[in-house]
Amino acid sequence: MQDKAFKIIKSSGEKADFSISKLRSSLFRSGADELTVDRIVNVVRDELYQGISTKEIYNRAFSLLKKSKSIYASKYKLKSAIYELGPTGFPFEKFIGSLMEYSGYEVEVGSILQGKCVSHEVDVIAIKNGQHIVAECKFHSDKKTTCNVKVPLYINSRYQDIVSQYKNTAKCPNEGWVVTNTRFTTDAITYGKCVGLYLLSWDYPKDNGLKDRIDRLGLYPITVSTLLTNREKQFLLSRDIVLCRQLANDKFYLDHLGVSETRKTKILSEISKLCNSN
Repeated sequence: MQDKAFKIIKSSGEKADFSISKLRSSLFRSGADELTVDRIVNVVRDELYQGISTKEIYNRAFSLLKKSKSIYASKYKLKSAIYELGPTGFPFEKFIGSLMEYSGYEVEVGSILQGKCVSHEVDVIAIKNGQHIVAECKFHSDKKTTCNVKVPLYINSRYQDIVSQYKNTAKCPNEGWVVTNTRFTTDAITYGKCVGLYLLSWDYPKDNGLKDRIDRLGLYPITVSTLLTNREKQFLLSRDIVLCRQLANDKFYLDHLGVSETRKTKILSEISKLCNSN
């Protein structure tokens, strides 16, 4: 069967040609072995029909991965797990702060910095080896939403106001970042490069986007778990437990939730495998 035999509907509503190679690549990123990937690809391919949505394809592949091995399913659902950090956006800020902290930075989340003209609430401040980052996090719960050029335009004006205030002092930041869970438009990327803003999204920069950093560091959000319920995930997020690694270190939260010993063992096993899968 040829890849282009079927038209699929993307989350944006656009039609696209079904690509077996893209499906196969996404399955391999979950850590699944070749035999598992081949089996799932064959099942999904046999169930295709004209106009099937990418969501239906994802759900079917996810279900098959979960039956095979839960850790595969957890890693496969990483993108949707980031969306589950919403809707307020604050857990996403905490998540980005945690990524930076585990990368060796001194981190502050939700600080107020005085600019030359006005004060600014800064989502994440990260400092390491002379690198002083001021990062703004733009979380979108709608997968169709992209970060257009207005976002870096606005953030750059705030960043420059802060730099003007601290210029020639030890507290002066030297990097402005814009971080989003979706994608940047071409104009946004062009503007970011022009003014020197660092842009970080799901898949940008190439090979160093959010998904690459998360996989490389093994720092998965708690929302990737296939064993925790939505209520349990929200409870943990409300206690600032945003990483699987944090839950592994603070197991007592599962006792607060009244999780049985049997489930607790399974959950911690899943979390442990995720944290040590790289």
